[in-house]
Amino acid sequence: MERPQRIRKRVAIVPLLGIGLLLGCARLPISSLPVAHAYFSVPAADDPWSPKITRWQERELATGGAEVLSAPSTVASGPETTTSGGGEPLRTKYLRFHAERKRATARDLADWIQQQSKTHYIPDGVIDRWATLESTLERDGDDCDGLELLSFYLLRDLGFRDDEVFRAIVVRPSDGQHHMVTFWFEEPDDPWVIDPTGAMTSGMPRMSELRSWIPIKIFSETADFTVRPASGAASSLLAASPLPR
Repeated sequence: MERPQRIRKRVAIVPLLGIGLLLGCARLPISSLPVAHAYFSVPAADDPWSPKITRWQERELATGGAEVLSAPSTVASGPETTTSGGGEPLRTKYLRFHAERKRATARDLADWIQQQSKTHYIPDGVIDRWATLESTLERDGDDCDGLELLSFYLLRDLGFRDDEVFRAIVVRPSDGQHHMVTFWFEEPDDPWVIDPTGAMTSGMPRMSELRSWIPIKIFSETADFTVRPASGAASSLLAASPLPR
C-alpha cells in the first residue's frame, strides 16, 4: 500500500480528532480507541474500498491464488480398536487439543511471516496496485498487501475454514496510516491479528488489544464486508477513499 506522501485523495473527517486518512503500510505506534465492531456488514453502495477490492478479487481469481499453495490432502487412519478410560471425556480433550494446535499453528505463521518481511519487504512505487499471491512470489516480495497474502492463503491451506480467515484493512486514526493484515475469527466478534510486516503488532494479539487501530474492511477473493461499530459502541471513523486502480 502506498506511502502517504505519494497520494492525494478525498478524506473523511474523524469525529473529534479531525485527522485526514492516508493510505500506506503503517510504521509508528499510538493512542486508544473503542474496540467493539460489527465485522460482517454489507458495504454501502458508495463504499470507497469495494471497487478496489473487486478489482483485486478479479485478478486473484484469474491467477488462481488459492491453488498456488494447495497440496493433495491425506487422511491418516486411527487405531482400529477403541479404548475407554475415566476422567475427562475424550470429546473435551479432542476439542481442547484441536484449539491449542490451531492457535500454535497461527502463532508460528505470524512469527514466520514477520521474519520473512525483513528480507522480502518491497515498498510500492508511485502506483499502488494490490498484489496477487502469484505476483508476490514471482517478484520475491512485496509490501504489506502482498506479503499478507502468504498468511491469508497458508492458514486456509493448513485447514482453517474460508469463513474464519479474511484479509483486513485497518487504519490508525492518529496519523491516518492504513495497513493490511490477516484476521482469524476463532470467535466472531474479536479476531486474532496476524500482521505480515510487524508494523501494527508483533506476535498474534486479538484486535481488541490493539486500541490504536480500527478495522474498516474485511474481505477475501470472493467476499467483501464493511466493519462498523457494534450496536451501542462509540462511532468509528470514516475511511478515506482509495485511489482507483
